[in-house]
Amino acid sequence: MEVSTIKFDRFKPLADDACDGRIVAAKKALGKRAVILGHHYQRADVYKHADLTGDSLRLSKLAAQTDAEYIVFCGVHFMAEVADILSKPHQKAILPDLSAGCSMADMANLAKVERAWREIGEVLDPEEKVTPITYINSAADLKAFCGEHGGIVCTSTNAREILQWAFARREKVLFFPDQHLGRWTGYLMDIPLSEMLVWDPDEPMGGLTAQQIKMAKVLLWKGHCSVHQMFQAQHVLRWRQQNPSGMVISHPECNFEVCKLSDYVGSTDFIIKTVAASAPGTRWLVGTELNLVNRIAEELKPQGKIVQFMAPTVCMCSTMARIDPQHLAWSLENLVAGKVVNQIKVPPHEAELARIALDRMLAVS
Repeated sequence: MEVSTIKFDRFKPLADDACDGRIVAAKKALGKRAVILGHHYQRADVYKHADLTGDSLRLSKLAAQTDAEYIVFCGVHFMAEVADILSKPHQKAILPDLSAGCSMADMANLAKVERAWREIGEVLDPEEKVTPITYINSAADLKAFCGEHGGIVCTSTNAREILQWAFARREKVLFFPDQHLGRWTGYLMDIPLSEMLVWDPDEPMGGLTAQQIKMAKVLLWKGHCSVHQMFQAQHVLRWRQQNPSGMVISHPECNFEVCKLSDYVGSTDFIIKTVAASAPGTRWLVGTELNLVNRIAEELKPQGKIVQFMAPTVCMCSTMARIDPQHLAWSLENLVAGKVVNQIKVPPHEAELARIALDRMLAVS
């Protein structure tokens, strides 16, 4: 007998607090059949219900090591895709709200990347000269593209190792979708800024001449994170005037000027561990997503540490915030009732190619 779906309309009017008890009850009913993943940037009223927390790749790897039938990913779409690709055959990846996307990931789609590959091919042989690298913050079909064309996936933690791997095989890199991570990583490898050129997918030949394409070592896709682009050099400089002994730490998705002005630059896990390991009473300015900064600030307050958000305006990952207590309660109660909603399923051929690119990355790093 077909089980009918519990409609989300029943959950829309519920207050956030009213969903807490329902989420706890559903988790208890599901037991080990379900594991809830909470990304670092997730809102606090959802994050508190997570069984596992961390960055996107770590969460997918951890979930695949469990025997849970349902992987409920409180993150964004590309994260649930990675969970599906890396999970066991019996596991189902679920995204409580399908509208939870990533603006950065959306800045590079398969049609535009394939066109860029063809246009580069008018100047040189990309299969011989160029390694495509996609940041993990991208759609599964772009990971599949990299798998098919000798490319690889990277994270903000392993980007340098991945670029070293790529340059050992081909002389150039096409890096998408985040230009800032690519530029900062190249800079750390002593690649001149003049040899890292921006490829604008909305311009013919990326807005570059044939000569520029030939001389470039890294072609940086014109993409960025809507959160991290809010941080500016003036924010750091103003804060340093007021806090000369303070420390600044930023995510490499921030622009080049912000990264250069920072004392430390690294992934979300790196930021968390670095601030946590600092001496009591240290004052920090942090350039990453607001929910994460607020969480660190609260946890480290007993140590006398002062952790401040870099931008003067509120800036959080608004697309991830679409996964609210109402959507989480709705998806879990459907699972209790025997109905899977919002399953994320990457097509088999695409998943196979994407897995190749992911496995290359895991082997390297």
